[in-house]
Amino acid sequence: MLEASGVQELNKEVTMKIIVPMAGMGKRMRPHTLTVPKPLIPIAGKPIVKRLVEDIAKVCDETIDEVAFIIGDFGDEVEQTLIEIAEGIGAKGSICYQREALGTAHAILCAQEYLKGKVVVAFADTLFKANFKLDDNQDGIIWTSRVEDPSAFGVVKQNENGTVEAFVEKPEEFISDLAIIGIYYFKDGEYLKDELQYLIDNDVRIKGGEFGLTDALENMNKKGTSFSIDTVDEWLDCGNKNATVYTNQRVLEFIKDENISKNNATINNSQIIEPCYFGEGVVIENSTVGPHVSLGEGTKIVDSKIQNTIIQSNSMLTKAELSNSMIGNFVVFSGKSTDASIGDYSQLILN
Repeated sequence: MLEASGVQELNKEVTMKIIVPMAGMGKRMRPHTLTVPKPLIPIAGKPIVKRLVEDIAKVCDETIDEVAFIIGDFGDEVEQTLIEIAEGIGAKGSICYQREALGTAHAILCAQEYLKGKVVVAFADTLFKANFKLDDNQDGIIWTSRVEDPSAFGVVKQNENGTVEAFVEKPEEFISDLAIIGIYYFKDGEYLKDELQYLIDNDVRIKGGEFGLTDALENMNKKGTSFSIDTVDEWLDCGNKNATVYTNQRVLEFIKDENISKNNATINNSQIIEPCYFGEGVVIENSTVGPHVSLGEGTKIVDSKIQNTIIQSNSMLTKAELSNSMIGNFVVFSGKSTDASIGDYSQLILN
């Protein structure tokens, strides 16, 4: 049984909606997802899902009136944070629940009451850099990125007119180098809802027993829906620790002109190598920090050398040397590491 609960009443005058499935457990990101859902892990000071929603809003010419987040049992505090993210772009926020992990098609259908009119579906483990504007007169748009190894991704095959001819999952032979990044635009949300419901009603499942969005897209394509593509300049994954650290590096490069590194930070006898992000109340003493370091609010770095690392809030690092690392909230750490992944409320002192 699908369940959906809107925190705000559905506005029938909505022009454009964003649907964000994010109910996954984030197992590949443990220990960081033991205390917070993966999409709320900060990248350069902002949760992944906040950056995603804001960046989609920039690409859309029309105002986003509604953002529906599809989550698991994440608790009231997380739900309120998500509502505030939607309100931050001038939209209403709604919360829907996916009670069982039954695949991408099932996840989107958990927000079925919001599948009306123009809809962007965006899975919350990806970020992007793009310079195009979404053409919402198209029937549908598949967002893609060119990749070196298409066999690891779902790809789209285009015809001579540039529209999508077929969707191919992890092709063994070369079909296309345009990988689907997990962001989609649909001009008719109700049509999408009907195609998703068809999969459920007829028990059409992919390998592993889940209901896959690609099956719905393929059915729509066969019925004459014209899917075009938009190709992003850069596709950034947040699926695991290494990918997330790299995404933090790239985002810091994107926003380095915003002068965000030294706001509200106390820096004594230290070298800062830009680009970096420092939250409010950060203290850095006798240290070298950067490049590509994000420090959450209240974190203190003393007698240390930190580069290419995410450290969240209220952590204390002394005599540390870190790179390619993620450190959680309220962590006490000292030591050398080129590849640390330490969860919240941990203490680790290395000789």
